[in-house]
Amino acid sequence: MRISLITAVFNRATTIGATIESVSLQDVDGFDLEYIVVDGMSDDGTDTVVMEHARVVTKSIRESDSGIYDALNKGIAAASGDVIGFIHADDWLADPQTLARVADAMSDPDVDGVYGDLVYVDGQTPDKVHRYWRSGEYDVRKFRTGWMPPHPTVYFRRSLYERFGAFDCSIQTAADYELLVRMMVRHGARMKYIPHVMVKMRTGGASNASLKNRMQANADDRAAWVANGLKPPVGLRLTKPLRKLPQFLFK
Repeated sequence: MRISLITAVFNRATTIGATIESVSLQDVDGFDLEYIVVDGMSDDGTDTVVMEHARVVTKSIRESDSGIYDALNKGIAAASGDVIGFIHADDWLADPQTLARVADAMSDPDVDGVYGDLVYVDGQTPDKVHRYWRSGEYDVRKFRTGWMPPHPTVYFRRSLYERFGAFDCSIQTAADYELLVRMMVRHGARMKYIPHVMVKMRTGGASNASLKNRMQANADDRAAWVANGLKPPVGLRLTKPLRKLPQFLFK
């Protein structure tokens, strides 16, 4: 089995090194790892950091793009793995067994994808956890009550991207959510939950940066369902944020 892991980056010279190091620490006994970095023409020295880690980065793509989802789509197109996942340039894989757990779960031919838990950590003090996203066992019906798995922990078989497409960049802030709705709700991907923290993510995020962005994200969440010919769940703009409350309570 080969796992293709993709990082899209733009001007993250101060954090991309830690991301790549977390990949280098993975125990890859029993599977092959392909690591792809897609740099949207950073001008802060990110490219230098990536080159310094050439032994870890299997493929390096450096060219302009129209945003993170366009960059991730370039990574998907370049991927040769049986399974595809992502690690963002501000984040890192939680422990050296993360990808081994993915490979073990995906060794079951009846599994189309996996997901796990994620913690949001302080940007200056990475050991300080602000939120703990415990995903829980999979039930597709939970999508209609605002549930979703943390996208950075989701790995799908490449065959699903070949059949159903990659990110829809027109959905703006909710392109990752739309992809999950498409794969898991519309097309019924068979998912397996890995009950471990898979990713540590620095706090922040474009969709929550301002009231205007939050309102745009609400509209994009609904668009994610409409784009798939599905009726958006009632009260989605409330249930989706409410689902986040336990993340602050159980750290």
